[in-house]
Amino acid sequence: MTFLALDTNFSIPLKNPVLIFSLILFIILFAPLLLNKIRIPHLIGLIIAGALIGPNGFYIMDRDSSIILFGNAGLLYIMFLAGLEIDLAEFKKNSGKSLVFGLLTFSIPMILGIFSGQYILKFSLMTSVLLASMYASHTLLTYPLISKFGITKNRAVNITVGGTVITDTMALLVLAVIAGMATGNVDESFWYRLIISVIIFGTVVLVGFPILARWFFKNFDDSISQYIFVLALLFLGAFAAEVAGLEAIIGAFLVGLALNKLIPHTSPLMNRIEFVGNALFIPFFLIGVGMLIDYRVFFHGYETLLVAAVMIVAATSSKFLAAFLTQKIFGFSKDERLVIFGLSNAQAAATLAAVLVGYNIILNVEEIKAAEAIGEVIEPVRLLNDSVLNGTILMILVTCTIASFAAQKGAQALALKEMSNEESDEQTEEEERILIASHQEKQVEELVQLALLIKSPKNKSGLYGLTVVEEYGDEITDKAAKRILEKAVITASGADVRLQDILRYDVNVVNAITGTIKEKKITELILGLNPQKGLSKNFLGNLTEGILAKNNVTTLIYKPAQPLATIKRHLVVVPDKAEKEIGFLFWMYKIWNISKNSGAKVVFYSTENTSKIIKSINERQPINCEFNVFDDWDDFLILSRDVRIDDNIIIQLSRPHKPSYQLNMVKVPHYLNKYFMQNNFILVYPIQYITEHSENLDLKNPSMTDSIEKLDDLGKTIAKIFKFK
Repeated sequence: MTFLALDTNFSIPLKNPVLIFSLILFIILFAPLLLNKIRIPHLIGLIIAGALIGPNGFYIMDRDSSIILFGNAGLLYIMFLAGLEIDLAEFKKNSGKSLVFGLLTFSIPMILGIFSGQYILKFSLMTSVLLASMYASHTLLTYPLISKFGITKNRAVNITVGGTVITDTMALLVLAVIAGMATGNVDESFWYRLIISVIIFGTVVLVGFPILARWFFKNFDDSISQYIFVLALLFLGAFAAEVAGLEAIIGAFLVGLALNKLIPHTSPLMNRIEFVGNALFIPFFLIGVGMLIDYRVFFHGYETLLVAAVMIVAATSSKFLAAFLTQKIFGFSKDERLVIFGLSNAQAAATLAAVLVGYNIILNVEEIKAAEAIGEVIEPVRLLNDSVLNGTILMILVTCTIASFAAQKGAQALALKEMSNEESDEQTEEEERILIASHQEKQVEELVQLALLIKSPKNKSGLYGLTVVEEYGDEITDKAAKRILEKAVITASGADVRLQDILRYDVNVVNAITGTIKEKKITELILGLNPQKGLSKNFLGNLTEGILAKNNVTTLIYKPAQPLATIKRHLVVVPDKAEKEIGFLFWMYKIWNISKNSGAKVVFYSTENTSKIIKSINERQPINCEFNVFDDWDDFLILSRDVRIDDNIIIQLSRPHKPSYQLNMVKVPHYLNKYFMQNNFILVYPIQYITEHSENLDLKNPSMTDSIEKLDDLGKTIAKIFKFK
């Protein structure tokens, strides 16, 4: 019998790749768990662990090419997630504030850095400028911590992320110019090349990447393929940035911005991206940063300690001053200032790039060559000397520690404040129960995606999937129904949402759906239409007599033509007097969720009076939207002039004799079949408690009264979310 020959060499540093990877995984698992018990942020735990196992600690492993590779991937992942998770509507609204903060967090460290470099450390002007640019740049090292507290859409986070791109870009441009001046490569052509390459790079990423991604998502729905495609774009964009003369982290952030609208925050793909990044890539980066820390620099003499102290004080105080001035200028709270400071104080990626570039630039190359020619040895004069290199490592450790504590304290306070302000929202989420009724396996994934878009953010278990099988159906039909439900459950679980599957046996589909709605106390019903068949001429009549007549829940009838993630705009057609319907706020709240969760623009078509109501909602809860006047349903086809291939049409319909009912609503199926079959569309039937047979209802019946009161209470709750009185 022969045995596999195993590499059981346990000498230090470790060489066995399997053992190395296993050790790192255990560190990623246990370091945060242990240090969180003593209230130390998990980011610091991973950095400390890296310092202990690295070459300057117990030397258990080398900081080899694999650590560097995964570490660089983790850094790019942080910037990519920042661009992907940012609320673009808030980002645009706060773009001016981001610019102000970006200029402050760049100029203050530059001024303080140049002054301290020349007058305290006695460095040359060129060295002082490069040193100051290191203070000006920062790494969003604490972004995963902010994300963990769920405040990534807070205005303080938005302006800090935007300001990071500005200050890092300017700092890295300073690095490029100083490096070019030191090596004699800066001339007129240098600026032309830089400007042209940056313009080409920005156009390719921000214009070309979304077009490519939209095509890919339309044609390939495999989850693994989509994730690999996104990952490939991330690293391609990072490389393109380097080719353009920028740092890779700028490219990663821009790729995140480019894909922001194509990867909804509630989608399974977004969940996979966050999961893999937070589980592997980002922890590898933090451990790699820790491996750079060398405690021995404390014993390298007075000069190293002086340089390190000046660098730490200059970097930290300048970043705090920038955050403080931003707070005072825009009237932010102290907690928001802490978050801004915590996000912008950590020095890592760009700082390391700058110090290594400066350290490798030798100023007396010609003298060294001349000395070598006659057999003499001259010490190289570096742009940044050994003391600056060692001081940088200490600065990284201290700033990352301070930033982590500040970010955690500020984020925790903001999260608690948001939780207390969202009590009414949570009440709505407790009431929200969405039923997805489907009988087609090809369609169920898109129906679940729609449910994920319209649901409230914290609703993690209020989804139900229903498939109806004939009571005396065969085994093949039964298995097909179970496959549909299984696919629905898997799709929802990919977004970290639990979907309860329901298989009902009934000879009447309408009765099965109605029974489920009553049993599960459903608030929203999603029905799917076959994309190939479209709507029948008597569709609205049959549906009203069937499901809509027997149930009083917000009903959405959805026909998918392409994935929801690839939709650019949602065109919402609202009839006159829609605001007078009892269910108006209920379905409008879903439109707001669609906008916030997808990032796509919403275009409202309504009368002047109805527009005023919707605009008042938007003033209190802003989303990316615009308004067009539409008041003639006799000329419904006028909309076709505005509809594009990547638009989703949402039409609010009504029952006869109700305030918003229009006679020409019966023609909607014909219009949709003939002119809009290439588009996604959703028909919305809002709650209309008093039905056509209202004369037969006993409104004095206690159960009926309780139902009406409960409906009114829920309506008031949603009104509070929109801040209506």
